[in-house]
Amino acid sequence: MPALTLREVLALDPVRAARPELLAGEDALDRPVRWVLPLILDFARSGGTPTSEAYEGVSFLDGGELLLTNGFGLTDADDELRRRYVRELAARGAAGLAVEVGRALPGMPPEVTDEARRLGLPLIALHRVVPFVRITEAANRAIVARGLSGRRTVVRPWGDDHAAALLADLADGQALNQPEVEARAALAGFHPGPGARLLGVSLHGSRGVGAVDRAARVLGGAGTLRAAFPGDVLALLAVPAAVPGDPVRAVQEAFRGVTEAGATVAVGHAVGPGGWLHWSETLRAARTTLELALTVPPAEPAVPEGPSVTSARALALERELTRGGIAANRDRLAALVQHTLGPLLAWEAAHPSDLVRTLEVHLRHGCSPTRTAALLHIGRQSLYQRLERIESLLGLEIDDPDLLGELLTAACAHRVVRQRPEGARAPVRSAAAAACARPATTARQSADDMPRHVRRSA
Repeated sequence: MPALTLREVLALDPVRAARPELLAGEDALDRPVRWVLPLILDFARSGGTPTSEAYEGVSFLDGGELLLTNGFGLTDADDELRRRYVRELAARGAAGLAVEVGRALPGMPPEVTDEARRLGLPLIALHRVVPFVRITEAANRAIVARGLSGRRTVVRPWGDDHAAALLADLADGQALNQPEVEARAALAGFHPGPGARLLGVSLHGSRGVGAVDRAARVLGGAGTLRAAFPGDVLALLAVPAAVPGDPVRAVQEAFRGVTEAGATVAVGHAVGPGGWLHWSETLRAARTTLELALTVPPAEPAVPEGPSVTSARALALERELTRGGIAANRDRLAALVQHTLGPLLAWEAAHPSDLVRTLEVHLRHGCSPTRTAALLHIGRQSLYQRLERIESLLGLEIDDPDLLGELLTAACAHRVVRQRPEGARAPVRSAAAAACARPATTARQSADDMPRHVRRSA
């Protein structure tokens, strides 16, 4: 289907309500309109007099835009500056210029009309005040609807599901722009409120989008842009500003309470409502995190109850290690593991033990013996023996601040290169989450019984 034309835009009810009068460009009414944008004219001044310096708002045009202005910027400009303004609009490929007259601007300046006629640029005088937001929303909705219906079989197989098409484009990092994203989001009924925090969410093993809707209700009616794709659900949640505390934890807790057992949920970063690139980033982070949660063994033992809910920041190290894909990084990570943890791997190959996992859990939880022992479901004395064995094999003190980063990175890389067996399902809940929900049952030991390397961090 063809794009929306200027003739069709002028026929929209909000535009007709502004009593448009075409003053120039009669032969260009069938040119396509890509976007309808409000434009504030702000001519540069020198000593209180407008100069010929470029005005703000023209340089960003890509072509095909119908611009709306209230005319304030034209009132003080001289004749030559007005003509230059029209010339630059035509040179940029603007679809037309609509100017509100009768309020700030008594009438259309004759030099503007003359230059527009000379260049064939459509020039429209709006004789009645209509909020530009009404005009832009109606026009851009119509433009998006026409565009989606015309390219659905080429770009996206989602038919008239505007939410699915937009989510797919955002998550795949398609080349978009802010007006397009806002118009398509509005078309899908997604209106992030002032101060809302947006988070991408990706779910696997969930039956449809019901879990997203239930979590939104728990979060005080969060706005949702969600769709079910083959195998997974993708969503963008707008958490209201009234929800207190950390939005990532709030979203995680909401999904823990409403998602089916056995499902896996990944939550992206919290971003502001402005800027489609941020929307894309949090969705892509959620999707990447879900992929890692389904393919990389967890750092801690799993407990068989409830869903597995993680976040991009919880798997931040895994995501950094696998930029470009696991396969592309496998050899590099395997070399890192062997260089840093070689003696532990050799010991584990000859003796039943769990030293590498013990090391990682211990480092991830601040080298706290109490916390580590609870997460590994072992007694503290057994933990001390493991830690002493690790230090003996590696020939170093594992709580040395200079070594923490290298050891944790290598232990994490060890899990990444192992991966899960093909077809294995993600754990349903991490031991860390379980430990947070119940008190540790392991008895404390006195400080005198602790080995030197764990006594400082107990």
